Amino acid sequence: MPAHTDDLARLDDAWARLDSRFDEVKRIFPDLWREAQAILSAQGLTRYLDAARQIGKLGRGAEPLLAFLEEWPTVAQALGEEALQPVLECIERLQKSPNGRAITTLLQTLGAVAERLQSQESLQKYLDIALHLMEQTTGSIHGRQATIPSPGLPEFFFHAPALLQLLSLKGLANWVDYGIRNHARHPERQKDYFGLQSADSRAVLQRERHGTLLVDAERRLDLYLRGFWQEAGAFIPYSTAFHQLRQPIPYFDRLGFHLPDAYDDTQGVAGIDRYRAALAHMVGHRRWSRPLIADNWSPFQRLAVECVEDCRIDTLLIREYPGLRNLLLALHPHPGEDDCDPQTTACLRHRLTLLSRALLDPEHGYRNPVILDLVQRFRDLLAGNELRSTSDMAALALDFVTRTRLPSDQFKHIHFADTVVDYRDDNRHLWTFIEPDEEDDSGAEDASAKSVEESPSLPPRLYPEWDDQSQSYRPDWVSVYDHLHPQGDPAQIDRLLAKHSALAKRLQRLFDLLKPQDKERIRYQEDGSELDLDIALRAFIDYKSGAIPDPRINLQHRSNDRDIAVLLLLDLSESLNDPVPNTQQSILELSQEAVSLLAWAIESLGDPFAIAGFHSNTRHEARYGHIKGFSEHWGDSVKARLAGMQACWSTRMGAAMRHAGHYLGARKNEKKLLLLLTDGAPADVDVADSQQLVADARQAVNELGQKGIFSYCISLDPQADTYVSDIFGRQFTVLDQIERLPERLPQMFLSLTR
Repeated sequence: MPAHTDDLARLDDAWARLDSRFDEVKRIFPDLWREAQAILSAQGLTRYLDAARQIGKLGRGAEPLLAFLEEWPTVAQALGEEALQPVLECIERLQKSPNGRAITTLLQTLGAVAERLQSQESLQKYLDIALHLMEQTTGSIHGRQATIPSPGLPEFFFHAPALLQLLSLKGLANWVDYGIRNHARHPERQKDYFGLQSADSRAVLQRERHGTLLVDAERRLDLYLRGFWQEAGAFIPYSTAFHQLRQPIPYFDRLGFHLPDAYDDTQGVAGIDRYRAALAHMVGHRRWSRPLIADNWSPFQRLAVECVEDCRIDTLLIREYPGLRNLLLALHPHPGEDDCDPQTTACLRHRLTLLSRALLDPEHGYRNPVILDLVQRFRDLLAGNELRSTSDMAALALDFVTRTRLPSDQFKHIHFADTVVDYRDDNRHLWTFIEPDEEDDSGAEDASAKSVEESPSLPPRLYPEWDDQSQSYRPDWVSVYDHLHPQGDPAQIDRLLAKHSALAKRLQRLFDLLKPQDKERIRYQEDGSELDLDIALRAFIDYKSGAIPDPRINLQHRSNDRDIAVLLLLDLSESLNDPVPNTQQSILELSQEAVSLLAWAIESLGDPFAIAGFHSNTRHEARYGHIKGFSEHWGDSVKARLAGMQACWSTRMGAAMRHAGHYLGARKNEKKLLLLLTDGAPADVDVADSQQLVADARQAVNELGQKGIFSYCISLDPQADTYVSDIFGRQFTVLDQIERLPERLPQMFLSLTR
């Protein structure tokens, strides 16, 4: 019998054993069977067909059967044929639950998951995580047997390959547990969370990521930038977790250095060193690169210019710190000369990577005469201490493109393998584009630039929020925006101070008693700023008489200055516009009077003192307005901001206190006081249960206390006794007579700082 007849007989036997009636399976089964024969053992083929037959009889249609037939050989090749049993057990449990439809998604992604896990033990842990998610999120009606499928399980299976690229199995388990705790009773939120659509899903994912996180390395990188390169700038992270088709690339602009939020160790290089390499390269561009007009350059030419200019920058960096060469070469790809076939593929990127490696690595080993010639010319240009220019590199790059151009450079299939130098930025700074009517629109351009400068451009600072139900944080939950408070008429504050002139004089006398009394003298010191003559004379007499002299013959002077920083945080929610009973004023106007008196008095005392106000419109927009900074003196600018105080929106207290603690925590003073003036309980329009924000504010107070910041609340709410002690413990005062606020606020400050 001919060989092909034997193959057909074996194929018929396999199809008979599969026992499937699906036409779509029958059409592609021969190809799938041949692929399986190339990978699986004889026993493995038998188990493969038996498992496929079992899946085909589940009553779920042809899709799960097709997915298993396509994916299992890949799984078996990565993990071994013994991994089949736990997969079948998981499928059986899914089938017995309302989640049978998720079997298809499980099988469709199983090959990619297996390639990431690389062991049967890890696969078992992955399946256990999935089953735990299923059990905790499958719904029931009135306590009966579960009948509602888990909304998040199919999403989890679909995104599992991407999740395992970023998380360890422990991190994946933590991410799943957070979703279960916070969204188990909300089907739509489950879909958003496990589908990576919600903010907290992405935030928890970032928190659990492996590798070096930018947020953890920021302080060390800032010191590196200042110490090695005498540069400074903000670090702005971008996420690499959600871009599967095209990963973002580092870059810099007027806002700072844009870097990946996390770097894994690679090629024997630690993540922190990858950050250092990327920063060094961008610093080099800031120092030595100059933009070129890009309109008359082709994309290929621009790519070549960027490559050669990058090499010039790296060479100058290595000249300044020779030890950088090993780091940069470890991160730079080293492709072979024959890796790309110019007959079928566009090889321009490959040629430029060869050139880049040759320009940096004296032991590159390449034989291409054009590359060798360019390397020699490049080194001649940078010989000695010459820096040369971006234009010189552009001339070299154009010559290289001209001499190596191939017809295949226009092919749609481009060779990308081993061509990405990921510590280099995207070179957007190298190019200037001349728009069609730039000369005629210069005035409009200036106006546009001015409007951009005047508009608020600070990105929000993200803070977690405490979820008392799950006893865990919702990471990066609240967006707090800084702004300089709008100004009013400073003369209004002068009139308020004149109105309370008698009270101001009394306060002045009280504050004078708190002023530091210069310095005090400390005697009997072995080391000191000057000699204590009395003690020194006594020691000299003891020495002459043969006794052991007292060595403590110096004295020191110690300042007994008050060392306290105070931040007054004002609740500027809508309720401050309410009138005060039996007066012609609103709570906001009384607050202006009280804060003006306090600020005026503290200015004479000399304590570092700041004033800020806050209000919120959902967790996406909490506003923090700076009225007086620690370094500002009491003057017309501060008075104008106080006069311009406006009240609106709601009171998301915990986020505002954390943000105030951010500024207080940066102070070097021995004592730090956060004084909160509010007229109501924490609340916001996107939170149905106000106790949730009360619990978050309590947690914020605890966090500040751990940082050495003392929090104290002055409440103007007659009903505050029902919640304020829950937040602040005993660190509060409820002011029943609101009209006495201008008198009581400075007095409470005195008692707290005496």
